[in-house]
Amino acid sequence: MPRLVNAGDAPEEVPGMGLAVSAEALYLANLLVVPGIGFLILAYLRFRSPVDGRPLAAAHLAQAFVASLWGGGLLVLVNLLIVLLGGYHSTHTWVLLILYFTVCHSTLVLLGVVGLAKAMAGQCWRYPLIGRPLPPGCPGGSA
Repeated sequence: MPRLVNAGDAPEEVPGMGLAVSAEALYLANLLVVPGIGFLILAYLRFRSPVDGRPLAAAHLAQAFVASLWGGGLLVLVNLLIVLLGGYHSTHTWVLLILYFTVCHSTLVLLGVVGLAKAMAGQCWRYPLIGRPLPPGCPGGSA
């Protein structure tokens, strides 16, 4: 049974929780605030931060990085393909483009919010369909 938390209680710090929260926040920043810059910082953290013995940090860094790659591909390449196949001046192309971008982007943001909530709770989480396998020993890991 889960323990009720009072307003003054601080959550218990899980090793790697700060790095996990940073990774998920950068994923969302890349989608919402500073596209490209957020990804570059996330990539730097992914390849330069030691995560030895911290499966929570390793899981969230890997998940956020791979999800950013997939998100970039889904948003840029598919939209470019829609424009190339449908023609720049076609009304149908623009309707499809706006609908696709809105649905895809909103889904990626929603998944990022779930990832951030899981990181803040000190739990591992795997992005559906595109997520990497969780490392062994991940606290609260779910697929």
